Amino acid sequence: MGDVSSFAGLTEPIPFDAKVIILGDPQVYSLLYTRDREFKELFKVKADFDTTMERNEENVKQYAAFICTLCRKDELKHLDPTGIATIVNFSSRLAADQNKLSTQFSTVADIIREANYYAAEEASKIISRKHINKALDEKIYRSNMIQKKIEEMIAKESILIDCEGEKVGQVNGLAVLSLGDYNFGRPNRITASVGVGRKGIIDIEREAEMGGPTHTKGVMILSGYLNNTYAHQHPLGLTARLVFEQSYSGVDGDSASSTELYALLSTLSGKPIKQYIAITGSVNQKGEVQAIGGVNQKIEGYFEVCKAKGFSGEQGCLIPHSNVQNLMLKDEVIEAIKDGKFHIYPVKTISEGIEVLTGIKAGDKKLDGTFEEGTINYLVQKRLTEMAELIKEYKE
Repeated sequence: MGDVSSFAGLTEPIPFDAKVIILGDPQVYSLLYTRDREFKELFKVKADFDTTMERNEENVKQYAAFICTLCRKDELKHLDPTGIATIVNFSSRLAADQNKLSTQFSTVADIIREANYYAAEEASKIISRKHINKALDEKIYRSNMIQKKIEEMIAKESILIDCEGEKVGQVNGLAVLSLGDYNFGRPNRITASVGVGRKGIIDIEREAEMGGPTHTKGVMILSGYLNNTYAHQHPLGLTARLVFEQSYSGVDGDSASSTELYALLSTLSGKPIKQYIAITGSVNQKGEVQAIGGVNQKIEGYFEVCKAKGFSGEQGCLIPHSNVQNLMLKDEVIEAIKDGKFHIYPVKTISEGIEVLTGIKAGDKKLDGTFEEGTINYLVQKRLTEMAELIKEYKE
């Protein structure tokens, strides 16, 4: 071996003048900022990059310019107006907002490159709407095997989902399953059972350790709604159980809380719910239906199930009114809605939703704390009062 001292010069500092830029998620930045004392001294300038931008005339023109530049750079066929419009709509779908455009330019560019291939196959001089749509359809086809298997199981009734008729204490909730690069919606049957007792609302998913904290919070909010709406003159005297039927992989999120509440109100009132309407939306203690994520995937997932089982002309989805701005549905779903084969029902409150689902008036609260006779709220309050009286008699 040579003399170690001969390598000493290699450890001396080398003059270096540069700017260091770190790119990462907000969670990583927050972790470094709070745990590394020198981080805030070394990296003093922070810049947030949004994943969306406003969908206005100027930005749409910029999007068209980006598409044109991409086609020239990659020697692709240029897009006609229908192709550009389809890409812009796809960008809004990525942003999940009618008034936004996505800045995920790499994803948009990949769709254009694939559409260019299909245009070349047809010997077309330009990329049009049909080529963009084919690229989008093929992208989904390569990833939707599990979705199709689930739809097949529903069609064969291995997974029980009713798309017609009416039943008490049973509803179709909507969930989103993620496969990493592909998300899709699927319906879940949710049922409620009610008996006399003092345990309140029991979340079977939580009891079985299959429910996440957000879902548990959503179920606990239901107790707040019942107390706020019905328990002014009598204490709640019920034991209710809520469960996602045929769910074996765990449940989280509060987007099914309104769905569970509808099932509970149906059981207490004895009035059936239309099984051909699937439901999504969270709820607060005041009965206001709140926005959720993945509304397009949820609607389209139920649409595919209805298509597999056969359209009756009555099927549709009940969604939060605040999610209307997020609707960027596939052309097939839009056409079905125009033709009256499928329906979307936006609601702001539980009262609006229960009226759609049962066809019976919800009922406003009167000054004495009671409700108009024959309404859903009247029947629910009557049943809760009867159960409270039964507990009182039992104790005596």
